[in-house]
Amino acid sequence: MRESALFDMILPIYAYGQPVLKKVAKPITPDYENLSQLLSDMWETMYHADGVGLAAPQVGLSIRLFVADTTQISRKEPLAGDEPFKKVFINAQIIEETGDDWAYEEGCLSIPNIRGEVERPNTVRLRWQDESFVEQEAVFTGINARVIQHEYDHIEGILFTEHLKPLKKRFIQRKMEAIRLGKIATDYKMRFFNVR
Repeated sequence: MRESALFDMILPIYAYGQPVLKKVAKPITPDYENLSQLLSDMWETMYHADGVGLAAPQVGLSIRLFVADTTQISRKEPLAGDEPFKKVFINAQIIEETGDDWAYEEGCLSIPNIRGEVERPNTVRLRWQDESFVEQEAVFTGINARVIQHEYDHIEGILFTEHLKPLKKRFIQRKMEAIRLGKIATDYKMRFFNVR
């Protein structure tokens, strides 16, 4: 495959301020057009941006779909709890969140160069469909649960910065505004709202 064809598959990531990031996404059915190409493009985009998860709203599509690969984290730090995974999650629904809340520094490809401690329950039970639309249900713990909760928030129209403590929210306000206005530089393509 020629190099330029590879980059044709990398999608721009929608930045903070884009309305699609604040919408509750809609379910999809097996006849969703070009789904396998979309999944391929999402994986390519996520890896190119050095992410561990990517939700469809982050590439401009308000559908209940996200991909995640926690093996990316396990290469950098040992994972407590579950084995790392690489999965496609379609029409996901959180059934329950349990366990103690724990804080971990999160970041987001749609909000580059901003990180902050977010408290989330340690365990999540999730029901979803895989890329073949086969119904799945599993319990995830630790960092695996956190990645799922973060990506799940995206399909619910929630950004990780909304979980930050008030002082931290005030501290990052200017940086958030710079992102919204497109006044940032990243190593990956981004699409900003109302920026020419």
